[in-house]
Amino acid sequence: MKFERFLSAVSKARKPSPIRMATALMLRSPPSTISLGGGSPNPCTFPFRKLYVEISNGTNIRIEGKEMDRALQYSQSDGIPELKDWLKRIQKHFHQPPLMNDSNENELDLCVTVGSQDGLTKVFEMLLSPGDNMLLDDPNYPGSLAFLQPLPINLLPVDTDEFGMKSSSLREALSAWKPSDVLNPNSDIPKVLYTIPNCGNPTGASASTGRKLEIYKIAREYDLIIVEDDPYYFLQFNETVAPSYQQLDTDGRVIRSDSMSKVLSSGMRLGWISGAKPFIDRLVLHQQATLLHNSTLIQMLVWKLLEKWKLEGFQKHLKETKTFYESQKNVMIESANKWLTGLAEWNVPQGGMFLWIKLLGIDDTTELIQKRAMEKEIILIPGSAFSVKENVKSSYCRASFSLSSPENIDEGIRRLAELVREELDRKHK
Repeated sequence: MKFERFLSAVSKARKPSPIRMATALMLRSPPSTISLGGGSPNPCTFPFRKLYVEISNGTNIRIEGKEMDRALQYSQSDGIPELKDWLKRIQKHFHQPPLMNDSNENELDLCVTVGSQDGLTKVFEMLLSPGDNMLLDDPNYPGSLAFLQPLPINLLPVDTDEFGMKSSSLREALSAWKPSDVLNPNSDIPKVLYTIPNCGNPTGASASTGRKLEIYKIAREYDLIIVEDDPYYFLQFNETVAPSYQQLDTDGRVIRSDSMSKVLSSGMRLGWISGAKPFIDRLVLHQQATLLHNSTLIQMLVWKLLEKWKLEGFQKHLKETKTFYESQKNVMIESANKWLTGLAEWNVPQGGMFLWIKLLGIDDTTELIQKRAMEKEIILIPGSAFSVKENVKSSYCRASFSLSSPENIDEGIRRLAELVREELDRKHK
């Protein structure tokens, strides 16, 4: 692949930071090396000495002595090597990326980020230039839309259903161009496709294997980069899941975003971006110029947890976490069947945290959810918040089953049903 073709002018202009290079060099050097180049503060001036964290099985993780000095210090921009090694093991176990077997420039690499959101914004900045056309799921995650919508680019929505992005809609969105247009450097043919393939926020939809194969085929045909945003991958309820786009990728055209937010801690802000090394190298330069690196302390804490758990322990924790969320989902579906039958439609999510509900007879849920739902002391998100194009009406709303108790889920859905009935009565008067 011609990786250079996909890079924005800003990304191409970035140069390695000599200070960051000196820091990385110092961390790789033997203890006998004398460094007079770095600007790292002396850890003897830091007030923190030890950190003991008790984990759910009653055992402890300890960081002290030289490890504590290291945890409080600057580290490599792409992540500490021990955590990167663990994350690569996780990628290999769950995705078997073909690029891991590639010894040339396509070789898989990854960069630890401050949550997946931070990594995604850097990926977008790396790939998008003013005037670009970009393809993406519709509806979509508001966090990504908040970054993308103000940019001087054109967002091309691609319809989704319960099986994820529709390949027919993707072809329709690309119908203004021919695959041969990629050979024209002046063409405005899209270069980037952004998708949330599993348990999508807000719809809860998961793309089937067939859909992913169709989408990847189109991506190869039109030479698209697929940005695979998959924060709910570990919350898929079925034992057998569809392969990720990264697992299908033999070209290096998939840039994947992962996160520990949903399974370890959202407040830790630990995510990672993986893909072909030429892309990750550019991403690291972006990281050097912005936040420098993810918290070394957090990285070491997660590394030590994975060292204690091993892969088997991590999988055991994932299974327990999925069991909890599946139980929460079952409560919400039972409540929806009890209270919303005849008033709404929905598909049962196969993972994640959300139920995407279509309110029958209501053209736009925005005012209903933002105003009258609050009067009934129930908080939901109107469907319009997830539309790629702004000021679009939507009959949908998103309900989350992640945090509320089973009793509150049931009462919340009951209040929603009451609200819908009142709205329909009001419309018919």
